[in-house]
Amino acid sequence: MISAAEQGPILLFDGVCNLCTGSVRFVIEHDPGKQFRFASLQSPVAQQLLARYGIKAAANLSSVVLIDEQGVWLRSTAALRTAGRLSAPWPLLKVLLLVPRPLRDRVYDMIGARRYRWFGRTEHCWVPAEDVSERFLDQ
Repeated sequence: MISAAEQGPILLFDGVCNLCTGSVRFVIEHDPGKQFRFASLQSPVAQQLLARYGIKAAANLSSVVLIDEQGVWLRSTAALRTAGRLSAPWPLLKVLLLVPRPLRDRVYDMIGARRYRWFGRTEHCWVPAEDVSERFLDQ
C-alpha cells in the first residue's frame, strides 16, 4: 500500500465530475515539482486508502480528500491545503483557513451539491494523458 510519506501528497477526487477533473488538471499545471499523486474516489486504490484512514467511502464521494504527511483532510480544508502547495499565487488562498471550517465547508457543500448540474459529469472516470499518467495511482 502506498503511503503519503513515500509518495508525496495524494489527492482523491470524484473521477466522473467535470469540476473535479478540471481541478486535478489545474493542480497538475500548477505543481511544477510534480509532488502530487492522484486517484479517483471510485478506484480500488482510493477505497483502500479511505479504509486505511477510517473514512467512510460512500459519504465522501462528494468531497476531495487530501492525504499528506500531516494527516487526512476533507472538503474545503483539503482544497485550501492543496492550493498551499501549488506555485504562486495560489498559496495565498491558505489565508481562507482562518475562516471557521463549518462556514467554509457550507460553501464547499453548496458547490458540491450542484457540481454535476453546473459542470456536468461523465459516464466513466477521466483517463489522464500519458505524460502525467504515472502520477495516478489507479492507472
